[in-house]
Amino acid sequence: MKFDSILDAFLHWESTTPNQEFLRQPFNGKFKIYTYGEAGQEIRKIASAIKSWNFEDNSHVAILSKNCAHWIMADLAIMMNGHVSIPIYPTLNAESINQILVHSESQAIIVGKLDDYSKQKSGVPDIPVISIETYDVTDGDTWESLVEKNEPMQDVVQNNPKDLATIIYTSGTTGMPKGVMHTVGSFAQVSNNFTQLLDVKAHPDLFSYLPLTHIAERCIIESTGLFLGARFSFSESLETFASNLASTQPDIFFAVPRIWSKFQEKILESMPQKKLNKILSIPILGGIVKKKIRSKLGMSRANLVASGAAPLAVSIMEWYRKIGITINQGYGMTEDCILSHYNLPEANKFGTVGKATIGVTSKLSAEGEILVKNNCLMTGYFKEPEKTAEVFTHDGFLRTGDVGEFDHDGYLSITGRIKDQFKTDKGKYISPSPIELEFSKNTDIDQICIVGMGIPQPIALVVLSESGNSKNKEDISSSLTETMRLINPTLEAYEKISKVIIMKEVWSIENGLITPTMKIKRNQVEKIHMPMYKQWFSSEEDVIFEG
Repeated sequence: MKFDSILDAFLHWESTTPNQEFLRQPFNGKFKIYTYGEAGQEIRKIASAIKSWNFEDNSHVAILSKNCAHWIMADLAIMMNGHVSIPIYPTLNAESINQILVHSESQAIIVGKLDDYSKQKSGVPDIPVISIETYDVTDGDTWESLVEKNEPMQDVVQNNPKDLATIIYTSGTTGMPKGVMHTVGSFAQVSNNFTQLLDVKAHPDLFSYLPLTHIAERCIIESTGLFLGARFSFSESLETFASNLASTQPDIFFAVPRIWSKFQEKILESMPQKKLNKILSIPILGGIVKKKIRSKLGMSRANLVASGAAPLAVSIMEWYRKIGITINQGYGMTEDCILSHYNLPEANKFGTVGKATIGVTSKLSAEGEILVKNNCLMTGYFKEPEKTAEVFTHDGFLRTGDVGEFDHDGYLSITGRIKDQFKTDKGKYISPSPIELEFSKNTDIDQICIVGMGIPQPIALVVLSESGNSKNKEDISSSLTETMRLINPTLEAYEKISKVIIMKEVWSIENGLITPTMKIKRNQVEKIHMPMYKQWFSSEEDVIFEG
């Protein structure tokens, strides 16, 4: 079934299947269920409250919250007024929140599930606030009081396909986030394409845990889910994530590479690789164990398992295939509304991000940069006309910033990112991403950043995984030295890794070294560690422990 907007899809299910379960929000180990009809009443009452502020048409209203039932309800209430949503990553500090609220010209903000709003509150300027007491936030008007005193909005605004729907601020791997503008029609086309491409039943079960602030979760889970009349489940906390996912058993599961690595690590903690290999070699027992692992991971029913946002090592994909989980890697970005290239169950080639999907034209520039065109490209960066002009070619293609290559069957492989390339003092340019993928096959590594500006050969900055941290220094040194020994012969002479440096600090969102979407902020990592490059390079040790 096709719809013209996310709101049209919701209104359809609200009227035709009001008793269908819509949102499952966990509290203290139990799920609170909202049907489409019940949620519709709350959404309409919050929409009435927003309307009472008498904002101009297409005003900007922000959402600051982790994924939860109220995030989706807030988004729909904003849509019912014809306003523009400004999603904000829930992990940002007060200064960054203020920066986005001011730049986006947000007229109000809805504050939901957060770790500690008291540390973020100072970033909210003097604008109307709706806080959700259910998540222990009481600032401005509470959601609950507004639901109690407002009547449901009846005459909702009809969303025009050309109207601005949202401004999504990029996660900022290279500096100040830019506000990417997308229309109502762009989201509709992406979701209509997904429902056409995917063999998913009506009213599927979906699990929403990657930030809804990000374009992938917004399009694949929220928007497409609403087009399908899905039931959405959420995680209560990091501690309950595994049990919440297992209780959902979603029909579609989407993750980023770091999640797949973490899952693998947890499985191998309870069942070492040698033992797993032995069990999988026994036909009947192997089948039982595969089924048990898939169920424990929450993927016993998933007919589409996907990975995106960053490259995933082929070795990890092959490992999962052995336990009965086939990962389909895709490619897209905020600016193209993730309508780009996908591997699909019936056409999946490991090591690639798939073929151009319906409605997408792609090509390579003379420099090998991937250029993409579709009908869902952003309308521009908010208040940034010069940066907008820079990112488009004269014939309307989006410059992705990624370097790639097509094989003879039309499958695209990403070979690096233009801005990630660096030059050693030998004058040679190095693309770190492919080398990092090779190193990530070593399960003792959790995070890696290949660097080398100002030294003759590149070095690898490494954060150990839990399994790596459980080993002594001698064993870790041997493990990483062996990885270098295997990888270096496959590299050009100027690419060979000279040293591995083990970081004493984990790179996290909190210390500003990874983005909310788990991408390493390479420039920030380099800013901190570049003064040590020459000393590390001159060391006699192949593996060096920082500090």
